[in-house]
Amino acid sequence: MKIALLPAVLGVLFVCCLACGKQGFLDQTVTSDLTEDLVFSDSLYSVQFLNDIYRDIGFSEHANRFGNGGLDAACDESRPQQSVEVTSTVLFSSGTITASSIETDAWLKPYANIRKVNKLLKNLPNAPIASSQKELMMAEARFLRAWYYSILLKHYGGVPIIGDTIYAFTDHIPAKRNTYSECVEYIISECEAVRNVLPYKQIRGEYGRVGGAFCDALSARVLLYAASPLFNRTNVNPLLGYTDANQERWRKAADAAERLIGSGQYSLYEENNDPPGYSFYYLFTRRENPEYIIARMQGGNKELEEIWQPPSRGAAKGGFPYQETVDAFGMRNGKSIEEEASGYDVHDPYANRDPRLAYTFMKDQTVIANNQGAMVPINIYLTANGTPSSQDAIYAGTPTGYYTNKMLNPEHAANFIHGGQRCFPLIRYAEILLSYAEASNEYAGPTEAVYQAVEAIRKRAGLNPYQLPRGLSKDEMRERIRNERRVELAFEGHRFWDVRRWMLGDTQDKQMHGMEVTRSANGVRYKVVAVDKHNFRPEMYYWPIPMTEVGKSPELEQNPGY
Repeated sequence: MKIALLPAVLGVLFVCCLACGKQGFLDQTVTSDLTEDLVFSDSLYSVQFLNDIYRDIGFSEHANRFGNGGLDAACDESRPQQSVEVTSTVLFSSGTITASSIETDAWLKPYANIRKVNKLLKNLPNAPIASSQKELMMAEARFLRAWYYSILLKHYGGVPIIGDTIYAFTDHIPAKRNTYSECVEYIISECEAVRNVLPYKQIRGEYGRVGGAFCDALSARVLLYAASPLFNRTNVNPLLGYTDANQERWRKAADAAERLIGSGQYSLYEENNDPPGYSFYYLFTRRENPEYIIARMQGGNKELEEIWQPPSRGAAKGGFPYQETVDAFGMRNGKSIEEEASGYDVHDPYANRDPRLAYTFMKDQTVIANNQGAMVPINIYLTANGTPSSQDAIYAGTPTGYYTNKMLNPEHAANFIHGGQRCFPLIRYAEILLSYAEASNEYAGPTEAVYQAVEAIRKRAGLNPYQLPRGLSKDEMRERIRNERRVELAFEGHRFWDVRRWMLGDTQDKQMHGMEVTRSANGVRYKVVAVDKHNFRPEMYYWPIPMTEVGKSPELEQNPGY
């Protein structure tokens, strides 16, 4: 029996039938007309039940997760959207997040889906489905359970692992947290247990479903985080990391990434790279491509256009990129804008820049479609007398002088009838290359393999020359790799976690800036302007467990500082 992702309408219907209540930690599943026995006595319902577990797979990276910007607006990538409500984006950026104000989604959604997996594993053996297909479905479900545990782990550190147990609302539910090390071992062991059961790479009608590569990709990410400074250090609290520092953890992370690279099943998308760097843009418009390993599947959509495009297109509902994020993008010649002889001109700041800059940000005069489908520039500049030139201008539509352009189709306006076939990348091959480079450099220094991994990404980006200077030290290569992650993976849900696992809280505790452009008869003037001040407290390296959850059990230990 072929299992394909069903249309969204069926998914919505099924969510209504199989929603989890919110009365407590791993509440009993609430159903309407469909009983548990009925669901698993029907093959279609059983498949729908599994499909429903996929639905939240990308919630943590959603571009508008908190209603006024996702995690990019909760860190130094973007300024949060103004809102009548004080959301987690604002609380993180201002350094005022608390256990009583934190959003509960990072706790409730993973555990709700973990419970669904356990329901499926319990009941699927009796479903009227061929045994070979049951084995595949159960392997998919076990991976998804590991995926949701990995989301919990990066938010909170060690969390309660419940195994295959299904608790009823009336049961005493153990809430004692497992250690960080135990959670890492559990996730990796689950990935190893199912990676060879599934096809390594799912294609055609199965594209988007869990395959063996998903297991390798998740293992590579979890092990990279585990090897990073925040977790891989002498730590008096085993809930928050290891209690010793061990360089071998970097080797394990490198080996995990290398296993996926060595499979030869994935590659950087480079088929359409004229002009240079264009394939970086075009990659994100393709539903299927050789680079996406794990993605949030969805049908035709204008989702990101409706969040990131300017007000004139009926959008501007997400974060606004900071000048610091723009400045991380170097020059076309591969140099940073601070380097000597880079060619950077403060009077013409976007000339000869890394081609990825134009595909990541909308700046003044960026050309995109309007609601009639015509390609016209957006006016973000101020006029000669200092007034905004349009509703899209700085101080009118954007406080920073920028909008996000990453993954958008310039021919699709948010208020236009058409959408694209875009899916949202959760782990793509570029991340794996950078993870391999980072882990290998930390373990053995800047070997030739490290150079090759980073240079492959710079080459696809259209840098010329794309080669890094030979003879870099480990520290110098580390900074190159970190900046490359910041640029290549911008607005894909990485920066928030990277600055934490690297323990760079100081980068989140400073004045942030934007770009004011003024146009007059005398020409164009560019001026960097202060936007707002970010604040960071050391306890913010971890999320607080929601107070509503801690209050349910004395066994559930809160993270320090909250």
